[in-house]
Amino acid sequence: MTSIHSIQYLRGLAACAVICFHVSEQFGGPFDVGAAGVDIFFVISGFIMWVTTAGRPADPWRFMGRRITRIVPLYWIVTLLTAAGILIKPQFFYGHFFSVQNFVGSLFFLPVLQENALHPIVIQGWTLCYEMMFYLVFTLVLFLGERWRFGVLTGALVAIVALHFVFPAGYARAFTDPVVLEFAAGVVVARLWLRGARLPLGTAVATVGVGFLLLAASPLFDADMPRALRWGLPAALIVAGAVFAERARPFKPAVLPSFLGDASYSIYLWHVVVGVLATGVVLRIGIPAALQPATILVVTLAFSALLYLIVEKPLIGLLHPQRVKGVVKAPGAATAGAAE
Repeated sequence: MTSIHSIQYLRGLAACAVICFHVSEQFGGPFDVGAAGVDIFFVISGFIMWVTTAGRPADPWRFMGRRITRIVPLYWIVTLLTAAGILIKPQFFYGHFFSVQNFVGSLFFLPVLQENALHPIVIQGWTLCYEMMFYLVFTLVLFLGERWRFGVLTGALVAIVALHFVFPAGYARAFTDPVVLEFAAGVVVARLWLRGARLPLGTAVATVGVGFLLLAASPLFDADMPRALRWGLPAALIVAGAVFAERARPFKPAVLPSFLGDASYSIYLWHVVVGVLATGVVLRIGIPAALQPATILVVTLAFSALLYLIVEKPLIGLLHPQRVKGVVKAPGAATAGAAE
């Protein structure tokens, strides 16, 4: 049994990047690339789902059941509280859209479409819609013999994206967005990793570096470049480089980055509604304008991580009382990423 600590580090980093993006957006800042944390989560999701199921007896129903009980309860709690916040103080939830249709649709990962994009009550929850679709495809593939799964899974994900260019505007076109290829990239990295592939430490670290450089340079690219290329390709390089660098040079994990990785799903889900509350408090107590973004960022991150301990962790203990550690310790991805 092995824990891939770099995956946990990247989860924490991705969650923090998304918070930075939303705070930057709130104050008109330039940190749009922080949204690429989502793409890192998608690649990690593909990686984790493949690593934790390969070489084991297939139980598709148990797999999907665990995905649902891991993702849905906390998502529903945050959706209910966000909906209440929108109804009570709609002026504080700019960009959110509440209707009965959207509320019910959000709960079941079929939110309303706005400008051909998924727009659930919890606005960052659009990523979970793609996560759940990926889990559904993965579940179906688990019914096949193991030697067929990799080819069928990656082929199915590529075929889904190919349909994007055929379907008219609507749910079918939204759910076949090329961002789905990021899950496939994670699966490919995982297959190579499980087969014992290695990279020299310098090459692996350089791969991570190239990924981050591409993210930093992404504002210079064509604005119409598909997200799967602009941010997905760098995300795949970062994840691949990180896991192979750790294989080349294992390390003892530090407490804080590991905790942020554990708490990343809570951080991702809670941070918008917590950020609204933090903004209200910061404005009420009169913190100087120059200090407001950093204060909101720190408070949002700290309180969202605290909610992992107060809400999510007890839920995991309740719903997964005999949770067995797998090949990868992955207790708390966001979808952003996959929760293990």
